[in-house]
Amino acid sequence: MNDNGAVIRKAMEWRGAPMALATVISTWGSAPRPRGSHMLVHRDGRLEGSISGGCVETDVLQRAAEVIAGRTAHVQTYGVADGDAWEVGLPCGGEIAVLVQPVAEHGFAPHLFDRIAEESGRGRALTLMTDLASGQTREGEGQDGFANRYDPPRRLLIVGAVQIAQSLVPLAQAIGVTPVVIDPRGRFLTQERFPGVLLDDRWPDEAVAAHHPGESTAVVTLSHDIKIDDPALVAALRAPTGYIAALGSRKSHAARLTRLAELGFSSDDLARIDGPAGLDIGAIGPAEIALSITAGMVAGFNAKI
Repeated sequence: MNDNGAVIRKAMEWRGAPMALATVISTWGSAPRPRGSHMLVHRDGRLEGSISGGCVETDVLQRAAEVIAGRTAHVQTYGVADGDAWEVGLPCGGEIAVLVQPVAEHGFAPHLFDRIAEESGRGRALTLMTDLASGQTREGEGQDGFANRYDPPRRLLIVGAVQIAQSLVPLAQAIGVTPVVIDPRGRFLTQERFPGVLLDDRWPDEAVAAHHPGESTAVVTLSHDIKIDDPALVAALRAPTGYIAALGSRKSHAARLTRLAELGFSSDDLARIDGPAGLDIGAIGPAEIALSITAGMVAGFNAKI
């Protein structure tokens, strides 16, 4: 998954200024940045994002300046086989192809940044197609050219404001996943216990549904109270939630699956629930359990890429 959110926000902030957009359109071997990664360049030299982690940015900045000055969109390949591999190349042994295009109607149209942000706000992905011959990007799938999918930011809906949740929140934040803590019990759900975190005190089924969980959203239930956890799982299963997990023993999870099956969920539906939650790392204590859940969530997200 590409993290182009900062680039999208900066493009909207710099709206109206001459800009160029560099995009990794293909990778081979040990490439430092994934396909679809962006770097945005302002006419005054400011930049946002990365296409190689620093290996070839200097050359791309020069190409971006040329595009802003009027050069047509073009593709440049960088790799260890280049004669100047250590100066303008990838000494790590990989190879990437980078498209540099103007932020303009005949390149990457400015309104496309708004469309990405709009769909992201609704929890939906947007795919844009680029004709590499013309360097023009358009909305839609099924066309020839380079396809780039923009997924919404990853979120974690934590159901149950328990001690494990207090450890899980900073772990999620550290890997760029936005946490939301859901619990109708006011004594547990406080800013003192979860400073600076979005808190939702609605009943879990209502709260989960209201956050429109999609492929980039995880729902993890931690309360050990079936009156709280089960409604949340029902709402998560009824949506295209990217990762669903429930804390508890194997025995309690089996009982949980029986209850959900009685509500009409199929075996395929129930197989979406990671239970007991997280990777089996022999976790002991809230912090280690939170770490195992974080690892399970990452594995679940990445399995869908």
